[in-house]
Amino acid sequence: METNSKNAPTALNAVPEPVPLRSGIVAESGENYLETILVMKERNEAGLVRAVDVANELGFSKPSVSRALNQLKEKNLIRILDSGAILFTPEGQELAESIFERHQLLTVLLQHIADVPSNIAEHDACRIEHVISDETMAGIKVYLEEHGLL
Repeated sequence: METNSKNAPTALNAVPEPVPLRSGIVAESGENYLETILVMKERNEAGLVRAVDVANELGFSKPSVSRALNQLKEKNLIRILDSGAILFTPEGQELAESIFERHQLLTVLLQHIADVPSNIAEHDACRIEHVISDETMAGIKVYLEEHGLL
């Protein structure tokens, strides 16, 4: 298990650590729900998204989705109208957009820098977006902009 890079950590100086909540607000699953709602709202001309739509999109049961949405509601990230429509609070909108931007930037990075096929880049970006630091994302964004990839 050796690498040629002078900057890569070795077994002697690597620092393994548990993965904290990146946003400090919700876990990865909550971030995935916010991102899914945002994407669905963008795809739907009327912008209407309901719990049943989220359940169908993700392939989850309606009760599981309802529990997750209630947690997002308790954290003041979404509102659910009597009609069932899901609306973002300003904080929820901001967080959802931030998560989706991470997804987009990481997908571009993986496609163009690592030469990974788009389907794999999308899948991996979806996992990485939840744990990568704001500082690293800012560096990636600058790199992509400087190299004309955005």
